[in-house]
Amino acid sequence: MGRPKSEPVRIDLKAQLKHLYAASADEVQVVEVPPMRFLMVDGAGAPEGEAFRAAIQTLYSLAYAIKFGMKNAGVAQFPVMALEGLWASGDSPEEFDATARDEWRWTLMVVQPEVVTGGVVSGAVEEIRRKGKPLCEFRFESFHEGLCAQVLHVGPYSAEAPTIERVRDFMRQNGYSPNGKHHEVYLGDPRRAAPSKLRTIVRQPIRPS
Repeated sequence: MGRPKSEPVRIDLKAQLKHLYAASADEVQVVEVPPMRFLMVDGAGAPEGEAFRAAIQTLYSLAYAIKFGMKNAGVAQFPVMALEGLWASGDSPEEFDATARDEWRWTLMVVQPEVVTGGVVSGAVEEIRRKGKPLCEFRFESFHEGLCAQVLHVGPYSAEAPTIERVRDFMRQNGYSPNGKHHEVYLGDPRRAAPSKLRTIVRQPIRPS
């Protein structure tokens, strides 16, 4: 008889990172975001464009290929985390105008657990290409935000401006200035939830003024 197949090690990313991915809608909070590794795709323009859709497809194709590849190898089992986006407009990377949609520059990304290596990502790419699925250009690298202010926005993405202003007011009142790109974490799925029930963490890296 062969040896019984052992269960993959379980990694509960959602529990480990709960303080970063479970923001309050009632008040702006300050959090320390450690270095984490992400799958990332860079692009520009409004989210309705083909480049944005291709970026999302690439990230989720990779994330699920990594997840199931590692599970089948008996290495680890973990959830695919929420889609995230870094946003900028204008000349400064710290400048973001929520109304200038055609001028937006973005980086979409999905965080990966520490057990995921470059070799694992390369294996996922080979599997996706073997199946004939498209992939746009992406990168896999560490990203460190450090000190951030964040709050939960409930409602459609188009109504985020007052929530973003809440974060900016908090910064002004508490002696902080921006220290990185506007960041959003998409906890809701627009394909399944009504716009009024979408949940998005609005995050801004900060430093003392």
